[in-house]
Amino acid sequence: MSINKNILIFLLTAIGLIVLPHIENLPPSVTGYFYLLLSWRFLGVWKPQWLPSKLMLLLLTVIGIAILYGLHEGIFGRDAGTRLFVTALGLKLLEIKSERDLYLIVFLAFIVATSLFLYQQSIFMAAYILVVCCVLLGTLVCINSNRSQTWQSLKTASEIVAQAIPMTIVIFILFPRVEAPKWMYFNDKHQARTGLSDNMEPGAISNLAMSDELVFRVQFTGAIPPSAQRYWRGPVLTHTDGKRWTQNRNGLSQKIDQPTFTGNAYQYTLLMEPQDKNWVFALDLPAEVAAPLRRNSHYQLVTSANPDKRTEYHITSYPTYNTGTITKDEYQEATQLPGPASANVTQLVQRLHGFDRSPDIFINQLLNHFKTEDFYYTLTPPLMQENPIEQFLFESHRGFCEHYATAFVYLMRVAHIPARVVTGYQGGELNQIGNFLDIKQAYAHAWAEVWLDQRGWVRVDPTAAIAPERIEQNINIDQQIARGIISFTPNTALAAVDWLKNARQLWGNVDYQWQRWVINYDNKNQSQFLSSLGISDLKTMIYWMADIIGVITAVLCWLLLRNPSKTVDPAVLAYQRFCKKLAKNGLIKKPGEGAKDFAFRAKRQLPEQATGIEHITQLFIKLHYGKQHGKNDLQQLNRMVAAFKGKR
Repeated sequence: MSINKNILIFLLTAIGLIVLPHIENLPPSVTGYFYLLLSWRFLGVWKPQWLPSKLMLLLLTVIGIAILYGLHEGIFGRDAGTRLFVTALGLKLLEIKSERDLYLIVFLAFIVATSLFLYQQSIFMAAYILVVCCVLLGTLVCINSNRSQTWQSLKTASEIVAQAIPMTIVIFILFPRVEAPKWMYFNDKHQARTGLSDNMEPGAISNLAMSDELVFRVQFTGAIPPSAQRYWRGPVLTHTDGKRWTQNRNGLSQKIDQPTFTGNAYQYTLLMEPQDKNWVFALDLPAEVAAPLRRNSHYQLVTSANPDKRTEYHITSYPTYNTGTITKDEYQEATQLPGPASANVTQLVQRLHGFDRSPDIFINQLLNHFKTEDFYYTLTPPLMQENPIEQFLFESHRGFCEHYATAFVYLMRVAHIPARVVTGYQGGELNQIGNFLDIKQAYAHAWAEVWLDQRGWVRVDPTAAIAPERIEQNINIDQQIARGIISFTPNTALAAVDWLKNARQLWGNVDYQWQRWVINYDNKNQSQFLSSLGISDLKTMIYWMADIIGVITAVLCWLLLRNPSKTVDPAVLAYQRFCKKLAKNGLIKKPGEGAKDFAFRAKRQLPEQATGIEHITQLFIKLHYGKQHGKNDLQQLNRMVAAFKGKR
């Protein structure tokens, strides 16, 4: 069977567009191999003799298997499955011989298009997949019709998709959501995600300061806390070797006093983006949480849900709290030092009254020291490898938030005051259209906690002393410094910067609603939404779905059948003119009578016109029902109908 070149080019173009976004998801060896096979098949459209033989196809298949095997990813999981389907699709393109092969390739292409959602669920990706699926559907329209006009087929496919969208929305909203069991999740561990870690070295957080990657979004039920209170608590680091700070995993489950909360509570919905850690960054300090969340002994929230899935949590936090007494184990881990303090450090602590005054006085003296002794806040401090804390305190005076937090905690411990480093995020960009906060990697931050008698663990942020704009005004000075927009000392006043751009705010709100109500529309959210409509059981849900689908079907039928569209097929128009000429001889085509039967009856009544009747009928059947016809066939039909003399 000979396949129309236009249809084949149409199909190959659609497949190339489908695999294109996978360039970011799959190794270059897989995508490169696929596009090599696709290019080969494109050449074969005009040079069929260049297509590979059966032996060459076997060799190409072995090469594809070798590429997949060399990646050592097995056959299960998102990445392994996608690579297998992409490779199989490329190989199948080279053995197109019949219409059946085209159908199989289209179905494989639909699977590859769907796999794009496993990597990205944005509106842009959804729109892109919808477009390429319309192109694939248009290919099926071309294959199953006598038309090779691709634009007309695309129009037909788009109409089919548009008619299906209302029912799709109804089924999406009302059809029971089924959650996959945990054993069905195939985690691709090699897919590392950037972000905070359970350890920290100089530069660990500053490396995130230029990242626009979204970490989570927060929408408050009532008022939004001021920027100075927006501390999103993450891992607490207690152990240090003088350079590296790590989390004490053994102390995360120890028994501690339950904190007491006072003041106003903040209730909010937090939408966590997929990540590789089971951490949830709650507003400091979280008070009320529900499963799958729990709070460890460092008051950090962790979840038992799959962290690789976007998840929504409802949390209540209080900015004013008292954590109570300190346990013996807490005291030991919060005063640990890598060794005896140097003479310079001891003298500094002594000069700031760390040994002979109350902790409150020492804290204030130290913060004032950072503020008045020409310390600089910078994203690119000088390299400090040997003894970073002492180099920062006595030589460079330049550092990022982790330098100030670790130096502060270290000096507290030298003065025998329990202290620890807390990492997380600070601030957040307010979307005024949707009234929610975007927290990105650029807002990564480190601060200190000091245990004080009668108050418990108290947050102290040394960065607020050296760069108050970073905390109070929520200005992302990290990005401004790195881009050379500003450079300042503690006495530099920042000009007001307008971060609110209407287009970006609007798009951020649309994306948030998309993620929350479409991508994150699980059985829990479905139950809450349907309950608000009075739908509380499965039977009522099915009745609603059946009724709405029935109404949509009736409306579509009315729209499609109220004014039957007149045919625009030029071959049919020419044949109708032919039938009108025969009608002048009393030959009227009966309802349901085929073209061949009508021609047979006409030739018997008009034997002298039998040759013309036969030629016109055969040419019409070829144009209207056949899948292959010449470029000049329609013109020839029009000429023959015009020359036909109906009267005897």
